[in-house]
Amino acid sequence: MKLTFFGAAKTVTGSCHCVECNGKRVLVDCGLQQGRDEQDNTQLPFLAGGIDAVVVTHAHIDHSGRIPLLYKQGYDGPICCTRLTGELLSIMLRDSAHIQESDAQWQNQKGKRANRAPVEPLYTVADAEEALTHLETCEYGAFLEPVPGVRVRFTDAGHLLGSASVEMWLTEHGETRKIVFSGDIGNKDQPIIRDPQYIDQADYVLTESTYGDRLHQNEDTDYTEALAQLIDETLGKGGNVIIPSFAVGRTQELLYFIREMKERHMVKTCPNFQVYVDSPLASAATKIFSGDLRGYLDEEAIAELRDGDLFWFPGLNITETSEESKALNMDSTPKVIISASGMCDAGRIRHHLKHNLWRKESTVVFVGYQAEGTLGRRLLDGVKAVRLFGEDISVQARIVNFHGLSSHADRDGLLRWMDHFSPRPREVFVVHGEASVTQTYAQTLRERGYSAHSANYEEVWDLLAGRMLEPGTVPETKPARVADSASPAYRRLEETGRRLMEVIAHNRGGANKDLAKFADQLRALIDKWDR
Repeated sequence: MKLTFFGAAKTVTGSCHCVECNGKRVLVDCGLQQGRDEQDNTQLPFLAGGIDAVVVTHAHIDHSGRIPLLYKQGYDGPICCTRLTGELLSIMLRDSAHIQESDAQWQNQKGKRANRAPVEPLYTVADAEEALTHLETCEYGAFLEPVPGVRVRFTDAGHLLGSASVEMWLTEHGETRKIVFSGDIGNKDQPIIRDPQYIDQADYVLTESTYGDRLHQNEDTDYTEALAQLIDETLGKGGNVIIPSFAVGRTQELLYFIREMKERHMVKTCPNFQVYVDSPLASAATKIFSGDLRGYLDEEAIAELRDGDLFWFPGLNITETSEESKALNMDSTPKVIISASGMCDAGRIRHHLKHNLWRKESTVVFVGYQAEGTLGRRLLDGVKAVRLFGEDISVQARIVNFHGLSSHADRDGLLRWMDHFSPRPREVFVVHGEASVTQTYAQTLRERGYSAHSANYEEVWDLLAGRMLEPGTVPETKPARVADSASPAYRRLEETGRRLMEVIAHNRGGANKDLAKFADQLRALIDKWDR
């Protein structure tokens, strides 16, 4: 009886874990690596044909995006998930496959001129279609037995419609161990979906830690009011509000907020403002969010659903074609554009950023986690220029981060979920977070009396004996991209800037006279070099 970590170990994306019991191997998630986490998505660290079942916590691509690759490389077993996760996978995996095919076509067009060998897509739409024929779904609370000796139950994780924590009972040689995979734990009091449900018993727990070292700011903020004010100010100046958003989950929450602000007439400067959802995937997902949601919605959303559509309002437009998307940037009328991808590393959002980042009157609003190495993360970190489609773009637009809109629990939310286990698990494995965050959160758990550690890639545990068999390795991450030409001199300047921030922090609490002198010296340098 073994547990092996094949993804999201000291990284945020690429979740993939393998349980072995009675000679059978069950994967929990098989996600794409994204941003700086990406090494080589084409290489699975195991034989696909040697896997007997796959259990999926939820539909987000960093948890499901390599499932078609499994079938392409020889897997032929079931995909076990909740009913709504199955419905969302049916659109998300097809969309991901289309992106893989389009990317390969684009690379081959460029490569042909450079006399490079053609590349194949990671997988095709046909591979995704084949995978989807193997879906085996159930509702929360029901039991599945994907292979003999392994029983599975899904509990609402409150992260996305259909998202689940996985309770798994393993029985081998007459002994049983229970392991719980958290999936992604949701934030409390989100619109539409329910709060995360708690689990009270496990021998082992594998927990995410995306926000394990921080708290969401301003939890008492009325986000409908805050977003309405931001839209009001931006449209009043003649700018656009650009919202990079994950097509599934976050986009629907935004529509829910905007419908409310329209009904309450909260945007005064442009009360009839237009909202464009520029994503065919988001359009398809919104139809699922408007379907049979019994057993998945919170009580408030159920009550509102009885009165009509949760997401529709006057001024809502869905752009399907690329021509419609391009036309948005030719129209000077101030508007709200919600577009994918949520981390700005692909998709139509990059075109909207190209046309709006340089405009001081526009605003870019981030409403979800931005992984290291992504364009979204660099914009939040204050980069002054970016390169998009071969062109240098100055960042003049207002950049806003709505922390409290995250669909991930913060540190206290994660601890609330953990503290429901009684007695304490034998071991807690911390995954799905940046390396420093997983280690910080593991230390927090140890201080609260847990046996916990940050798991390594390809680390192996004997679950019967409760001991580590292989320590695994720490995955390398891609170096961060810089906004300019990435010259050695520029990288040295950036490193000096980081060192400066450390020195400033070290001087906290110093004498006011010394701090004032330090600030004056820095301002003199800034004035000299701000050109």
